[in-house]
Amino acid sequence: MMLLLIALAHVPWFLYDAPVGTIMLHPVDGNLADRIAQALTLTVVDARTHTMFGFLFAYGIGQLYARRMSRGTSPEQARRLLRRRHLWMLVFGAVHAALLWQGDIIGMYGLIGLVMVPLFFGRSDRTLRIWAGVLLALGALAVIATTITAMAVTGGSAPVAADVQRISIAEPGYLLSAAIRFPMWLAQLVSGLITLALPTGFLLGVLAARHRILEEPSRHLPLLRRVAVLGIAAGWLTGAALALQHVGVLGLPSAAALSALHFYTGIFAGVGYAALFGLIAHRITARGTRELLPVRALVALGRRSLSGYLTQSLVFGPFLAAWGLGLGAHLSSWQAALVALATWLLTVVAAFLMDRAGVRGPAETLLRRLTYR
Repeated sequence: MMLLLIALAHVPWFLYDAPVGTIMLHPVDGNLADRIAQALTLTVVDARTHTMFGFLFAYGIGQLYARRMSRGTSPEQARRLLRRRHLWMLVFGAVHAALLWQGDIIGMYGLIGLVMVPLFFGRSDRTLRIWAGVLLALGALAVIATTITAMAVTGGSAPVAADVQRISIAEPGYLLSAAIRFPMWLAQLVSGLITLALPTGFLLGVLAARHRILEEPSRHLPLLRRVAVLGIAAGWLTGAALALQHVGVLGLPSAAALSALHFYTGIFAGVGYAALFGLIAHRITARGTRELLPVRALVALGRRSLSGYLTQSLVFGPFLAAWGLGLGAHLSSWQAALVALATWLLTVVAAFLMDRAGVRGPAETLLRRLTYR
């Protein structure tokens, strides 16, 4: 399900011929079905998925580190292994961005790992909590500053971010699109660090991994329930407000402050989603339904999430971008959401068939070989 959220978050970028406003990358026009798709995406998906994956990425690092230590690996060797893995993730991201998709997150997570592991692995829980609190406080101050600025600015109009973000997608020449796409990805690497959401999610993920919160959900049910309910509620409330602004119900003179709050609460919603998935996994285990076909298929994709993520770009880029078939110019918001859903279902089926055949995901296999060679 997590990769479905990623697909729904990314596919609006490829509606490159549709006029957009100042809120995210959603078209300003559309019928009722389009408006529903836009509102649901703004409420549930946008600015939530990357933090969720950042949390789960850090959780996975914590698991890997703990496994290596339990096998007698020294801390220095374990960190060296993680450094190689994150360097190769950065390379994967660079290739992915150059060939297909400027919004690549693989390289960003690799960079986060390269920076955060040396700084925070081996630190006490108290230190991690303090720094997570500091980052959350800085994020709150950024929201306040944005709100004050938005109230002070009464005239003029800011350039629409989508006009810049979609240049490479709207470019019909593939080589020129790559020349535009790659520098924009490099800029995104830096923004991923300084916007604080991913580093915050990383610290929380490391903390959760230390206490095996997702691996042993039965021991942490009250915590998981609180985080899921409160985190998702905070994210959905601000997301719904931004969606109402987008469709013209609120009519605020500026959406800057609301957008900043939307991004900030995405931290809580992303971690809340991870907690919700932990609760769902606990319920599936308790009911003994792990062998049901849908569950097995989703687990198979989870084990091949890197390959599943890259497959989305192999569909969206060549089929939707102007340098490919250019179908994105002819889709509306609800139609694009269906494309995202169909692409995700394709990866679910492919992962299940690979699992039955005992075949690992190709991207996972390559990353593992490069890391452990």
